[in-house]
Order: sequence, then structure tokens, then C-alpha cells
Amino acid sequence: MLAAIRRMTTVAGETARITRFSLHAPKHVEVEFGDGRMFKLSAEFLRINSPAVDGKIRSIGGEKVISGRRHVGIMSAEPVGNYGVRFNFDDLHKTGIYSWDYFYHLGSNKFTLMRNYIKTLKKHGLSRDPRGRK
Repeated sequence: MLAAIRRMTTVAGETARITRFSLHAPKHVEVEFGDGRMFKLSAEFLRINSPAVDGKIRSIGGEKVISGRRHVGIMSAEPVGNYGVRFNFDDLHKTGIYSWDYFYHLGSNKFTLMRNYIKTLKKHGLSRDPRGRK
């Protein structure tokens, strides 16, 4: 199954056609689209931008805040139909389905999304690093 996901080709909705998907577990994925754009997305970035509703998300003042995921890893990925991928992260999160369109959105807005995430963490006194064990 992993071999099948490493080289998927399908249509990515209204954006560009995906031409390559490569999982480099546990650190990141690379996705390439027919318009020539290629994105390298870290496991942390994918985890904090999960499209799933997750019980480990803190809502502070209506903001979605996921902290302590700097070292999260991707354990596996599985295709979902012909439109996306579901990741299994080592923090046991596995419910989000990342569509090809969503990958394109994440890659195109990577720096803004990450900058806003870091600002939100600082605003609430949280960190990208996991809490120490007590």
C-alpha cells in the first residue's frame, strides 16, 4: 500500500493536477503538481493543520490551538479514494483526510500559516515543544 501512495497521480479539483506524492516518514512529505509547484510539508505543519476535529485541540477564545507538536512524526499514510491521503501520526492522531486541493492550499500558504500559528502560540503562552513529563 505504501508503494501505491508514493506515486499517486490524480486530479486535484480546480487547482493543479498532482503529479507526485512522496512520504519521507517520519519527517515530511513532498507533493508536486502539474503547474510545476512542489511543496515540502513537515509532519508538524501537517499535524497542526489537520482538517479533522480532534479532541487534543484546545480552543482558546474561539481559536484552534494545537501545541507541543514540534517533534511529531508521520508513521504511515494511506490513500483515500482518488482525492487524498490519511496520515497516522505518532501522537495517535489519524482522522484527518488531506485532499489534493488542501495540500495545494497548505503549500501555497505555508509561510503565512506557520507564522500565524507561532503568533497564536505566543499569544497564549504555549510552545511548539512538548511539555516535559511530570
